[in-house]
Amino acid sequence: MYDRLETIQETRGLPPRRSASCRECGRCEPVSADGLETLVESVVREVVSNVLKGSDSDRMVPVGVSARHMHIRQEDLETLFGKGYQLTKLKDLNQPGEFAANETLTVVGPKRRLFEQVRILGPVRKMTQVELSYSDGIYLGIDLPHRLSGDIRGSAPLVLVGPKGVLNLPEGGIRAKRHIHINPQDAARLGVTSGQIVSVRAGGPLSVTFNNVVIRMADNLNLEMHIDTDEANACGLRCGDPVELID
Repeated sequence: MYDRLETIQETRGLPPRRSASCRECGRCEPVSADGLETLVESVVREVVSNVLKGSDSDRMVPVGVSARHMHIRQEDLETLFGKGYQLTKLKDLNQPGEFAANETLTVVGPKRRLFEQVRILGPVRKMTQVELSYSDGIYLGIDLPHRLSGDIRGSAPLVLVGPKGVLNLPEGGIRAKRHIHINPQDAARLGVTSGQIVSVRAGGPLSVTFNNVVIRMADNLNLEMHIDTDEANACGLRCGDPVELID
């Protein structure tokens, strides 16, 4: 058993302590010689998820829990990190071509409260956008609009602080609407269409139903429902847990 667990720990990239890429989330317990129980729990969750995906419950969708993060345009990246700066990859994300960058920034709200080490996700985009949870907005003193990613017109202003500069962002702070990334093949199998609003049930002792979940379809996307940390904490969900598409 221990050989199996060591193999899983190595193949899944689980270090003796929480990795830098997960530090801002803090949802998973450290994995160490004293944390074997946590690793076993993680393996069990993975097995259950795989069993559900292979069962008659063909309407199960894996969850991705998004901690606070940001997307950035090249011009703003250079303001904050220096002329000609390029993002460097920390690790790949589940969606093709997307990655967590090594680079982080400090986000400052109007009450001068701040979050340090907010990670940038790559590649660079056409606009700069900071995705925060409802709780994050309360702490910073911001009334975050509830938007789909990319819809930032008139959204919350923020200040970004980098190693080489400061950026007063007139708009860009949002709370992302819960959504499901899906490709056309999975959409046809599940009977949903791009832009459709659906409901999703999370089981377990803290069972909840998420309404107003937006279907976001594009070629080559991996099937995954994205929620923020507030939503995940409310029902005890972790990355990779399955939820059921109910309508």
